[in-house]
Amino acid sequence: MGVVLPVLFALFAAFSNALATVLQRRAALTVPQSEGFRFGLVLDLLRRPVWVAGILAVIAAGAGQAAALATGALALVQPLFVLELPLALLIASLLTRQRLPGALWLAVAGVVAGLGVALVAASPAGNRTDVPAERWVVALPACAVIVALLTVAGLRRPPGRSRAGCLGAATAVCYALTAALMKSSVHVLDDQGIGAFLTTWETYAFGASGICALLLLEHAMQGGPLVASQPALTLGDASISIALGVVLYEEHLRSGWWLLPQLLGVALVCAGVFALARAGEDTP
Repeated sequence: MGVVLPVLFALFAAFSNALATVLQRRAALTVPQSEGFRFGLVLDLLRRPVWVAGILAVIAAGAGQAAALATGALALVQPLFVLELPLALLIASLLTRQRLPGALWLAVAGVVAGLGVALVAASPAGNRTDVPAERWVVALPACAVIVALLTVAGLRRPPGRSRAGCLGAATAVCYALTAALMKSSVHVLDDQGIGAFLTTWETYAFGASGICALLLLEHAMQGGPLVASQPALTLGDASISIALGVVLYEEHLRSGWWLLPQLLGVALVCAGVFALARAGEDTP
């Protein structure tokens, strides 16, 4: 049961996030494109019930993610969110009553199989509940600088692939950092209660990081094609989360000959994600 519970919670969160992505993308495409970073974009979207429904799905996903991170390793939980993309495409096809061609089902199978092979081969282990302050002092500024550079680079480009890719990558960093901070604050809640949870800095830090991720996500979806933003977001979140799990929480991945099936699994996931992202361009 040590692995089953976090996996089940993570799958629920991935499904909720996929539903949120479909609903939010539909809403984002109904507002005028902005050349710069615009906080008013969220106010425009709040007038659209489909976007509000997407936010409710985000909240449900956050609850599932928190439960998964409380019971499992960051390097196990976050890569499962790669499944958001095939789930989002399947949900969109159901909502539009469009049948997916066989090639896309093959891509979905590639993502699922690749993820399974990679995670079984890596066998992420470790569930440290606290992170020394000196590690946060390094990780937080590093992530902030990367997000700032990617955001500036994206906003300097006109709407298109480059813009969407940069903003998608910036969103991925924020998502991974949010998960790392959430894991720490959830353990405070579990060990010390609601009072400590409301006074620990990690709670407010993951809230701020999550808001930044939400703003960047809306601009990434609006700024260019899904084929550019979604792979950067999906694969970036998984990769950075694994790195943060190892660096911050001392989680372990198997090495040696196990690297071969891990690389095979990652290759299958990457191929499937890019194929599904290209297909997503044709999905309303």
